[in-house]
Amino acid sequence: MKEPLFKKVIYTLSVVIPLVVVVLFKVELKGYNTSFLPPIYATTNGLTAILLLLALWAVKSGKIQLHENIIKICLGFSLLFLVLYVIRHMTSTDIIYGDANFDGQLSDEERANAGSLRSVYLFILLSHIALSVVVIPLVLWSFMRGVLGQVAQHKKIVRYAFPIWWYVSATGAIVYLMIAPYYPPM
Repeated sequence: MKEPLFKKVIYTLSVVIPLVVVVLFKVELKGYNTSFLPPIYATTNGLTAILLLLALWAVKSGKIQLHENIIKICLGFSLLFLVLYVIRHMTSTDIIYGDANFDGQLSDEERANAGSLRSVYLFILLSHIALSVVVIPLVLWSFMRGVLGQVAQHKKIVRYAFPIWWYVSATGAIVYLMIAPYYPPM
């Protein structure tokens, strides 16, 4: 793919992906049991975080082709996460941190029982969501620069893209682990 086409794709995806996610979150599909999806998409996030560290090691070790292959796998896992996450949210109600009786409401007692961990959870969740929007163009720009062999520009972007992508991936898994006790029993 040539650079002008890459740029058009990056601009388009950087706008379209967040907009489509917002629109699809408003779609409600009833009658589907997707309760099995959260551990799967949390695993894709966790694997992405681990693989990103492996990709960093590969490039630092001069194993450029291995680095590129791992990054492509990470892109695939991130895309899989996004698809599964949107499907889950289209087919089920939101889970509330602290909702111990699974009624979709957070009583004063449940809020008190959740304590300060609820604030920690919300901070991690909100930073995860905000940075997941920011990371899309960063990852795509860095990928384009790498694939086109523009190493200096690739390194400049990766300086920001890598830690943000790693944070989004790692916190995706952490958010799931924190909210998992509040999923209703299957």
